[in-house]
Amino acid sequence: MTQPRCFPTFIRALGVASLAAAAAAGASAQENFTYVTNWYAQAEHGGYYQAVATGIYKKYGLDVTIRMGGPQVNIYQIMGAGQADCVMGSSDLQAIQMRESGLPIVTVAASFQKDPQVLIAHEGVKGFEDMKDKTILISSLAHRGFWPWLKAKYGFTDEQVRPYTFNIQPFMADKNVVQQGYLTSEPFAIQRAGGKANAFMFSDFGFPAYANTVACLENTIKARNKAVAAFVRGTAEGWKSYFENPAPGNTLIKRDNPNMTDEQLAYSLVKLKEMGIVTSGDASRQGIGIITDARAKASWDFLVSAKLVDPTKVDLAKTYSTEFVRDLKVMP
Repeated sequence: MTQPRCFPTFIRALGVASLAAAAAAGASAQENFTYVTNWYAQAEHGGYYQAVATGIYKKYGLDVTIRMGGPQVNIYQIMGAGQADCVMGSSDLQAIQMRESGLPIVTVAASFQKDPQVLIAHEGVKGFEDMKDKTILISSLAHRGFWPWLKAKYGFTDEQVRPYTFNIQPFMADKNVVQQGYLTSEPFAIQRAGGKANAFMFSDFGFPAYANTVACLENTIKARNKAVAAFVRGTAEGWKSYFENPAPGNTLIKRDNPNMTDEQLAYSLVKLKEMGIVTSGDASRQGIGIITDARAKASWDFLVSAKLVDPTKVDLAKTYSTEFVRDLKVMP
């Protein structure tokens, strides 16, 4: 499953020296480039693995290493310490909030035009309006992400919330429980366990966040501009290739994550395609990975309205860049 991970507030202590360590020499032939994902390897990371497996990154002069994230991996700490060039943000919301924590992150591409986060309810529930009397299981980080949006839009309360432990058993055992999840993951696990459920994807109801982003430090973008550009282009082409023939990427995914099954990979890929997670909206017109000013502003407006970011401390224009995607036009 892919879920956003927590980040600490100690980032300021890393200081200028750590940030400088994240930058290296300019792009050159077969330049090393390390990218850390936000969870264990899965189809939701398919475009990146595909670009490694098929030599797309190498075509653009990069020798890319993909490192898996996981429940105990703080990808922002890793990048802040100079051990990764860029990381997979679970959403562009994180990059905005991280700047307030003192780490100058910039979102430079968004693989997912739709955030696949969902609330999953038992089959009698037909919409968010039917969940007001339910127990809702969410992660701690959701309180700085989608939960304030759900509360404002549907009138949910904090009293309904219990911790989500990334385990479907509490949901399976109690018809009154609703849980968070990823459209491409938990519904499959529930189905395999014999459960029947409905999943409601926030992005279909106006949640503005991008997901599965490429996020880098300002210093990296300045010092390794060509490498970042090559990585963004290679990733977009990797997604296009993955949707055409996922076998090469899946081989590497299963190598990194031996617990991943062919059935889960197939299910996730179908959902990614079916719901236009990568290819819908602006991506259908401007290309895979696109970021627009309007969408970035929508995420910003949500965070400000929910008091999740102080607009006097963060400059929206510095939280993202369209430099690497506006003319890319890798069309689905």
